[in-house]
Amino acid sequence: MNKTTAPPTGITDLDALLAGMSPILHPALYVFVTLAPAAPPYTGPFQLRFQEAEGETLVIKQDDAEAAGFASIYPCRMITLRIASSLEAVGFLAVVTTHLAAAGIGVNPVSAYHHDHLFISPGDAQKAMEVLHALSRGTNAPN
Repeated sequence: MNKTTAPPTGITDLDALLAGMSPILHPALYVFVTLAPAAPPYTGPFQLRFQEAEGETLVIKQDDAEAAGFASIYPCRMITLRIASSLEAVGFLAVVTTHLAAAGIGVNPVSAYHHDHLFISPGDAQKAMEVLHALSRGTNAPN
């Protein structure tokens, strides 16, 4: 194996992923920021960086965005699903986001190398945790 290719990692079994996802709600408030293609590179802390044709998207703590003078949108909380999900797992985020949608909760999901992360409006964060815990237990979420 060469230095640029890591071995496959993570769980692919959907039932195991759902039962073991162990969600955690992070305390920080995050925001989405976009930087134009010609903007100087941002060198501060960030949670997520993604390059699009229209510019770079950053997900950063709201305090850091304000300190940098960035205009931002979508204040949100981050929930990490603490199970080593495979990037090749089929249906995991589809089931999670479907249950959140059924509870009236919008979500911006992100799959990273080790875990999946959900960005949720602050007002829906606790309800989302209830839905996720119920889904993990195989029960219906409270209304």
